[in-house]
Amino acid sequence: MGKKAIHFGAGNIGPGETAQPDAGPTLGRRAKGSRHSSLAAFADGTQGRGFVACFLHNSGYEVVFADVVDSLIDKINATPSYKVIEVGAEGTAESVITNYRAINSKTHEADLVEEIRTADIVTCSVGPNILKFIAPVIAKGINGRPNGSPLHVIACENAIGATDTLAQFIKDPANTPSDRLEDHHLRARYANSAIDRIVPAQDADAGLDVKLEKFFEWVVEKTPFEDVGIPDIKGINWVDNLGPFIERKLFTVNTGHATAAYHGYNRRKRTVYDALQDKEIMAEVRGALMETKNLIVSKHAIPEEQQAAYVEKIIKRIGNPHLEDAVERVGRAPLRKLSRKERFIGPAAELAERGQPIKFLLDAVEMTFRFQNVDDDEESKELATIMSEHSAEDVVTKVCGIQSGEKIYSQLVQCVKRVQDDSRED
Repeated sequence: MGKKAIHFGAGNIGPGETAQPDAGPTLGRRAKGSRHSSLAAFADGTQGRGFVACFLHNSGYEVVFADVVDSLIDKINATPSYKVIEVGAEGTAESVITNYRAINSKTHEADLVEEIRTADIVTCSVGPNILKFIAPVIAKGINGRPNGSPLHVIACENAIGATDTLAQFIKDPANTPSDRLEDHHLRARYANSAIDRIVPAQDADAGLDVKLEKFFEWVVEKTPFEDVGIPDIKGINWVDNLGPFIERKLFTVNTGHATAAYHGYNRRKRTVYDALQDKEIMAEVRGALMETKNLIVSKHAIPEEQQAAYVEKIIKRIGNPHLEDAVERVGRAPLRKLSRKERFIGPAAELAERGQPIKFLLDAVEMTFRFQNVDDDEESKELATIMSEHSAEDVVTKVCGIQSGEKIYSQLVQCVKRVQDDSRED
């Protein structure tokens, strides 16, 4: 019997088939849509089909996609292969992906449970807010496994500790009986990861084919798997300490990309590439990444010249003209991106405590708060409502997770007030 991997999040195959996850902090307001409407499609699935599934396929795994969109499931099962197209300044390269199938996790849960029960690995790229929705079916599959045959679980999300978060949902008493928790480690192991590859919006007529950049990095902590066997997946960098890799990526790639997008949106630029051609926006991006560089160098003892070179590489990557990406798409889900451990507030709060500059990060935060009522982005609409109905102090505490005793608190309050005052004047 060959190796089998289950991957949650198969992406989209055309306009209008990828929904945003529910908003994060809602200050007492219920996010729009029911549980199932929030699951209209897993948010980051194209990353999975183009990146994670590609690596699994190249490592000899059969890949079983789990998603909730009937048309996508049907398309995958009716198409024997698709292409992953890597683009860069030096040209393009194509890989053909085969040996996969798909299951609708909403309508065929029992089938998916059985697939998980007999799988070697589960991965996901669904968006951090969706982890709680995929946890119950994973828990059922794990619960049916024999002791001594642990499932390897790796969440591939743009969030710190995403696999730990998924594990908490899986082990919740609502999903795993309390009498099965003591020996749960004999049936499942969990490893956090940092995944880095830019996947832009796909062409409407691309079908299952996925276009992405040539550069990639997939780093996974190996300690949780060492005594049961580290999966043989080509392309993964297995490390003992994942922390520096996660923060370097999140606070450089994601901070830089989002900074360009939010400044670009507020200056009416169409794409991230267009935004980076503006000298003032480029200065903002470089300024924000200089600030995060200071944190990464001092916190993780990474040589300054090494991080400076990494910053230059990232600026070149996010400005790749072959990966045209609309600022609205990159900026989507602003509530999540304004949260405590994310790309702006996370490094800015730590830098403020250290007494180091955060001017450019605060500029990016302000531009993010101005990302309101954007078409096809429910979080931006929820943000507009929150900003109009609550005090700046409440917004900073609930949306950003920052308390009044923290050094960054007053600066964030002033930032929110400026945006609120401008909205009232409009």
